[in-house]
Amino acid sequence: MPVARRIETMMARSSWIRKMFDEGARLKALHGADKVFDFSLGNPVEEPSERVAAVIREVAADPTPGGHRYMPNAGYPAVREAVAQALAARSGLPFTGAHVVMTVGAGGGLNVVLKALLDPGDEVAIVAPYFAEYLFYIDNHGGAPKIAQAGDRFQVDPAEIERVLSPKTRALILNSPNNPTGVVYTNEALAAVGALLAAKGAEYGRPIWLIMDEPYRKLLYPGFECPDPFGFHDHTILVTSHSKDLNLPGERIGYAAVSPKGLNPAKVVEALTLTNRILGFVNAPALMQKVAARLQDEQPDMTGYRRNRDLLVNGLTEIGYELTPPGGGFYLFPRSPLDDDIAFVDLLKKRNVLVVPGTGFGWPGAFRISFAVETETCEKALPGFRAAFEEARK
Repeated sequence: MPVARRIETMMARSSWIRKMFDEGARLKALHGADKVFDFSLGNPVEEPSERVAAVIREVAADPTPGGHRYMPNAGYPAVREAVAQALAARSGLPFTGAHVVMTVGAGGGLNVVLKALLDPGDEVAIVAPYFAEYLFYIDNHGGAPKIAQAGDRFQVDPAEIERVLSPKTRALILNSPNNPTGVVYTNEALAAVGALLAAKGAEYGRPIWLIMDEPYRKLLYPGFECPDPFGFHDHTILVTSHSKDLNLPGERIGYAAVSPKGLNPAKVVEALTLTNRILGFVNAPALMQKVAARLQDEQPDMTGYRRNRDLLVNGLTEIGYELTPPGGGFYLFPRSPLDDDIAFVDLLKKRNVLVVPGTGFGWPGAFRISFAVETETCEKALPGFRAAFEEARK
């Protein structure tokens, strides 16, 4: 066997997202890109704004010696301070650069955090439907996932979370706006979760960390706002990236921030700094750190996403699909007209419409649409969505 048995097992159940993305590449080569409607990957089609592009050019052209050398593993002090100032303004808490570690995107950040927190056998609670890679990230560091179910309209359900907590629970990962549903968790729900984690942490004799995964935080639609997580639980670590809000997914820049109110934040940041190094990240990309520092106030242009959202919500609802309109991000998570969501995804694929089955997110019977695409793709795909729906209902 050329690879480890454990990795071979993971390969067999690896991300449905990437499987469908690869299938899309095959179909485009076969039929032409204009005849394939690929909603598989959360890969923003929008380019970085002119301001973002200008900052990248300025940073790249800076002739100051040493701009490409190693820096402290936690990141440039000035960059960490810029992030901390933005967090302090938002949360009202006394963040400083000492509470921030620059990371290789949110994926790198989550692995850094889990490596720092978990002992073998520790449990991490997640909420289905969940980002599929959470299972792999937790496994990477010897943890065991414990899966709670979302409540009505995919809101977080504190009673469900309590069901999966135990003395072995080390952390809860929440993702809002959520991938795959686009749901934004409410103040009331997060307050209840925070109170639950505090009570259970006191009962078990060690804190339960709330890890908030927020790469879609700034991608909000009218009528929705994303609560600041630091106000709900002292032991909170925020992990985010600028892949989506700056349209820079390939640049892999993000950060982890530890609440100043938590247990020994200096020790936690010291641990994150070490794990950032020993996991092989070493440090976040130097140029992109400097870019991110200057763009903490940048807001994404939601015009295209809002247009696609409204087009698909209205079009799919008119066809007969059941769905919850997203409050943020660029995902829809309709109910499949077949109980077997994989079979229904195959019906869509016959029409060159590529989506990801809900099974891949721990929620069979639904499917995910990533509408981070050209509006024309959404328009041209609607007949395929209709044809597949009608075939499923025969």
